[in-house]
Amino acid sequence: MTQYFIPKIITSAVLLALLFSCEKGEQATVISVVERIDTTATNAHYISNRAPLKPSALVKLPVGSVKPEGFLKEYLIRQKNGLTGHLGEISAWLQKEDNAWLSKDGEGDWGWEEVPYWLKGYANIGYLLEDQQMIDEAKIWLEGTMNSQRADGNFGPKHFDGDNQDFWANMIMLYCLQSYYEYSNDEKVLDLMTKYFKFQLTVPDEHFLNGYWQKLRGGDNLRSVFWLYNRTGEPFLLELAEKIHRNTSDWVGRDHDLKDIHNYYEVRDGGEVPDWYRDQIDWHNVNHAQAFREPAQYYLLSHDDKHLEATYDNFDIIREHFGQVPGGMFGSDENARPGYADPRQGVETCGMVEQMNSDEHLLRITGDPFWADHAEEVAYNTYPAAVMPDFKSLHYITSSNMTLLDAENHAPGIANSGPFLMMNPFSSRCCQHNHSQGWPYFIENLWMATPDNGLVAAIYGPSKVTAKVGKGQEVTIEETTHYPFRGQLEFTVETAQPTEFPLYLRIPAWTTGATVSVNGETLKENVKGAGYVKLARLWKSGDKVNLTLPMEIHVNTWVKNSNSFSVSRGPLTYSLKIGEEYIRKESDETAIWDSKWQEGVDTKKWPSWEIRPTSEWNYTLALDKENPAASLEVEERPWPENDFPFTPENVPILIKARGKKIPEWQLDQYGLVGELKDLPATSNQPLEDVTLLPMGAARLRITAFPNVK
Repeated sequence: MTQYFIPKIITSAVLLALLFSCEKGEQATVISVVERIDTTATNAHYISNRAPLKPSALVKLPVGSVKPEGFLKEYLIRQKNGLTGHLGEISAWLQKEDNAWLSKDGEGDWGWEEVPYWLKGYANIGYLLEDQQMIDEAKIWLEGTMNSQRADGNFGPKHFDGDNQDFWANMIMLYCLQSYYEYSNDEKVLDLMTKYFKFQLTVPDEHFLNGYWQKLRGGDNLRSVFWLYNRTGEPFLLELAEKIHRNTSDWVGRDHDLKDIHNYYEVRDGGEVPDWYRDQIDWHNVNHAQAFREPAQYYLLSHDDKHLEATYDNFDIIREHFGQVPGGMFGSDENARPGYADPRQGVETCGMVEQMNSDEHLLRITGDPFWADHAEEVAYNTYPAAVMPDFKSLHYITSSNMTLLDAENHAPGIANSGPFLMMNPFSSRCCQHNHSQGWPYFIENLWMATPDNGLVAAIYGPSKVTAKVGKGQEVTIEETTHYPFRGQLEFTVETAQPTEFPLYLRIPAWTTGATVSVNGETLKENVKGAGYVKLARLWKSGDKVNLTLPMEIHVNTWVKNSNSFSVSRGPLTYSLKIGEEYIRKESDETAIWDSKWQEGVDTKKWPSWEIRPTSEWNYTLALDKENPAASLEVEERPWPENDFPFTPENVPILIKARGKKIPEWQLDQYGLVGELKDLPATSNQPLEDVTLLPMGAARLRITAFPNVK
């Protein structure tokens, strides 16, 4: 299982050293290693938590403060030119005619989660790329939404769950409005939210968050209430926060009555529901990925450690039973089913981006670098594998072991009936729209402000941050790196005048010993264990910090999944390289039943793709697990000229290995990779040379290898 610390048991600094450069005129640097960043101060330049909320561990910078560089910028450009950028022209839910999000009275045939799901990513890509056309298009929806506010304070589509209002879609739109405010400082956003939350306070408890999606996902509503409270200080917002938590599904409790667990479930072979299944209020993959954090959000107000611990436990429980797989997610398909936990079970693309968003929230709430490690694990391994390289289609379900993507029905091997494995731009209306938030939100959280008026490189990737530090001086720091493929990171400071502030660099849990230098002088070596290196000095323009994170090969054993194993190097997990054949299909012939596109759309411009293997995939690896480096050879290749490393042709790192074929391991009657539990204990096949490539670059993959002797 993934290990983590709960902040209440963390000590402060573990090392402090004062180092002076011998070079004449060089500034002194105070360097220390801390497990958490101190929260006794409050950042003077950016909105932090107001009392009585717990102090902010890390502080989100306004949208646009962090800009992508390198392959992260290339990803956003591909999103803009791909499905995200064109959904407004092809998705029926995004057509402006008769759209309830653009209606002053909330009436219209189109008006639920799809518009705000898409707008979360679409608008923020516009802000990050400074693309005025995207910003203007986003403003049509944002202005229309704000103009929909009614006299009682309610806004948006009139959508009901039974006899009660469905508040779920509004929770998503509040994300969009908050990002817009951070980018534009448009006070209309604060006015709308204040009136809306006063309206919510008037809704009787028996009619509030009364329904499936909204009740489970109330934490998103709670998050927005705290966002507004930190800007206005209105006391009624704390009363509303209590009301929201009171009416949200119980993500703290254990041993629930089965009648209170409302997601669809089945037990394999008709067996009894196991006792542990009662320890989560819901097992729908997206609900869990975004709602498991609600107790930690409420902890900011309650100050009760049990709420924080509940979120850590929620994360642990689903992975104990369905997450014994590489890549950071869990094998629930849409709904986790007892008895179905093989690495061939997958997760929705929606689940990935919501998990990344939750990790980013929890990193700010707790300061625990575990959440940054995990955000990288999902973003750099599972998420790229779910989307075509041109970002023009994606598939609903992604799993660690997946060797055929076709238009066939694979139920009940997976929990969904229909063509849910192929790459399709129209199918799966939730993921079709919700995928858009993944990369822009991730980029916005690469850098954060710290309570002591510093900056922290919280999550790693090529980027540039501009922010106020110290006594208010604005600085820019450019992060130049090919991380996560390589472990060298360089940070270059630009400042109009020398300024003093602390700069923090995250130390991932997987590192075997980091090295930090400033202006060419090594200040600290062999830093290991999750935490942060703090560098405090009078920074001047041109100062360079270099962080080296050695990336050694590690073998993870998944005991509860037939002792299967996976190979990782640094933050990347590696998969067997399988030849891929792309077969074009017409989307209007292969999309699922609820797919809807706008009238007149040329669907032939948006094809779907089957991906079939052109090489054998039924291998395990011959490894010395105690010394895996002795069995594996890392091969470095040039960085791709197109700045996009997530394809088999372009990956800059390969691993050469030796493997044995398992002839009995074939596709089963459902067209899925045979389950590990059914494989023989030995193989007498000859050793062969095989190649591993990063999981995120492998649209077909074997990532969890059988434990065959």
